[in-house]
Amino acid sequence: MIAIIAGTGALPSALVKALMEQGTRPLICAMAGFEPTVPAELERIDFRLETLGTLLETLKTKRVTEVCFAGAVRRPEVDPAAIDALTLPLVPRIQQALKPGDDSALRTIIRIFEEHGLTVLAAHEIAPDLLPPSGVLTDAGLPENAEADAIFATSHVADMGRRDVGQACVVLNGALIAEEGPDGTDAMIRSLNSEGILFKAPKPDQDRRIDLPVIGPDTAQNAARAGLSGIVIEAGGVMVMHLRAALDILNANGMFLWVREQ
Repeated sequence: MIAIIAGTGALPSALVKALMEQGTRPLICAMAGFEPTVPAELERIDFRLETLGTLLETLKTKRVTEVCFAGAVRRPEVDPAAIDALTLPLVPRIQQALKPGDDSALRTIIRIFEEHGLTVLAAHEIAPDLLPPSGVLTDAGLPENAEADAIFATSHVADMGRRDVGQACVVLNGALIAEEGPDGTDAMIRSLNSEGILFKAPKPDQDRRIDLPVIGPDTAQNAARAGLSGIVIEAGGVMVMHLRAALDILNANGMFLWVREQ
């Protein structure tokens, strides 16, 4: 049996759809405060970080062998009084995971789940179509400066990854216009009114089973409203939700999507 540790956004429902098309009904595990958009008829466990140990034992009793983390969550406030007995031994590691730095936190969570006999699957292992083919997928071709800007952005996002601060930036003519902050890519784009390209890629040495970057129609629409000329994503490293709808938006606005091989 497989469980989806589900957060907000479109990814959990996309994985549920893919699994059900494969004849599998997943168990949904939803952390308090991060309501997933998934079918109500699916079996569901609501949990808090303070009861993570109990969740892990419950998954074992339900014979869950695989889990997939999908959707957005933020670091929750922890109530020491709500920590249950099964979670108490995990507290030092949970405290370490709650320190700044998404990648280190996620690696800690993966290890905890694996130590309890669970295989952690990547979202794109369940739904391979979330990773688009490489190349320029839109009607619009690349502007002259696209390659140079992509090289610059690749270096900058790699540096952001080493600082563990984000996975996207906007660049124009070899200059940084904006970089992703804690509110995410779409919030960064909505703050802009500028030409340039959006670039998005995983962090260097990121464990790609969890928190792989995602774009979708909302990203395309926000980029169009901001006046950007297009989007560049790393081939095999960024998932695209509702690809056809995203391409329709980009095509309607004369923008490009380049799935760039590294």
